[in-house]
Amino acid sequence: MKKTIIAVALLSAFSLHAHAQTATTEGETPAVVTPDSTNATAPVEGANSFTEAQAKERIVEAGFADVGALKLDEQGVWRGTAMKDGKSMPVGLDYQGNVVTQ
Repeated sequence: MKKTIIAVALLSAFSLHAHAQTATTEGETPAVVTPDSTNATAPVEGANSFTEAQAKERIVEAGFADVGALKLDEQGVWRGTAMKDGKSMPVGLDYQGNVVTQ
């Protein structure tokens, strides 16, 4: 009887641990997105590790040209201006790599 109780307790503990792992990964956003995807809540605040040159390159890869005046703001978002479809517009790049117009 004692062995059965111990076995049931161990199985319960392992199943709860496995459930907790799957539950915590749902809804998380990636640290860095791919160029063909964007977080719906972008720009996301956070510690941005992109250099100015990397931020410019990422914005150009997203289809913008003439990227300029990039400044890292207090939310960790690179903000500047760029051209797209013949129009100058404000752009931003967050720490996940999301490129957005503002």
